[in-house]
Amino acid sequence: MKWSFKVGRILGIDVYLHFTFLLLLGFVGFMEFSGTGSVWAAWRSVVYLVGLFGCVLLHEYGHALTARHYGIPTRDITLLPIGGLARLERMPDKPVQELWVALAGPAVNVVIALGIYLGLRLSGAWDGVIALSATQGSLVERLLVVNIFLVLFNLLPAFPMDGGRVLRAALAMRLPYGRATRVAAAIGKGMAVLFGFIGLFGNPMLMLIALFVWIGADQEAAAAEMKTTFSGLRARDAMLTDFKVLTSDLTLGEVVRILLSGSQQEFPVAENGRLAGALGRPELFEGLRQRGENALVREVMRPGCSMASADDPLEDVLSQAQAGQGMPVAVVEEGLVIGLVTMENVTELFMVRAALGSRPRHRPPPLPADRLPPIISPRPGAAGITGSLPS
Repeated sequence: MKWSFKVGRILGIDVYLHFTFLLLLGFVGFMEFSGTGSVWAAWRSVVYLVGLFGCVLLHEYGHALTARHYGIPTRDITLLPIGGLARLERMPDKPVQELWVALAGPAVNVVIALGIYLGLRLSGAWDGVIALSATQGSLVERLLVVNIFLVLFNLLPAFPMDGGRVLRAALAMRLPYGRATRVAAAIGKGMAVLFGFIGLFGNPMLMLIALFVWIGADQEAAAAEMKTTFSGLRARDAMLTDFKVLTSDLTLGEVVRILLSGSQQEFPVAENGRLAGALGRPELFEGLRQRGENALVREVMRPGCSMASADDPLEDVLSQAQAGQGMPVAVVEEGLVIGLVTMENVTELFMVRAALGSRPRHRPPPLPADRLPPIISPRPGAAGITGSLPS
């Protein structure tokens, strides 16, 4: 995620912090100091906020570790001012697995709240439920209240909260996945309308939550529709077959001419007959700004290139492309690159199938060897792909 920086790696998962989180800490500390004139009060507020987001981080690890139990890796976890985001490689295929993954986060907050409660009782510091407040009392008492709030808020049956996924998983046990998502999204939008209406009477925060829920429901419905549309499709069904492979010793000036002569925007790069990386427009333009048009592709390309088989499920290949931040996935067959899966091509396939009512498509036959796309080389007399590009 843009404007985020890595703060560590815990249990094999990278943890990132969005820079606006630091702004939030500074704002809270400043407002507390302005209101009380006490540095200690400002420090307590900052520590409380850090503790709150520590609970949010543990919440996200609940999701991530439960997903790992089902064989689903987590790309990373990012802490934002509005909460945490654990990016799973994919959603669980079985509704019961999604149910447990969704419930794992709130379950962590329940455990934290119970631990704090028992600690307060055993230490004799428990003042009763009436005295609890998210803004008053000791740090641990406030964290107890916050964890209870996180459980209740996240279990609201609306996307993108965990309760929306719990609802979808429960519905998917009896309904098709796409329909279950549409029903859950509709319920979430209904809650958004309710929040927005109540917020009109003096609670702007509810209006912000309403917008957050509405957008989350729309995004989840769109993602489910795409998953349903691509179900059963393979990489060969979406791959780009009219493309060029660059060599690493091309100059950026030559790449510009290739870019302008066609519509391809992402290029795999070969070096010594092997796939060595990929070059997209961001790397190309940054390279032109920093090094000029005489710089070589190898100096600015992104090392490594994701590869897949033509018969790999399209959903898995799409996950590879997303994990690579949109870079193309090379489709390899018998050691030769026969196609590219790009986000643009996948989006076009989705639009075509949506326009056709998701009618089945015939899979295109593989390209014959004499029609494989050429490697573009600056050396005179360079031939097309004659060697193999092993996966």
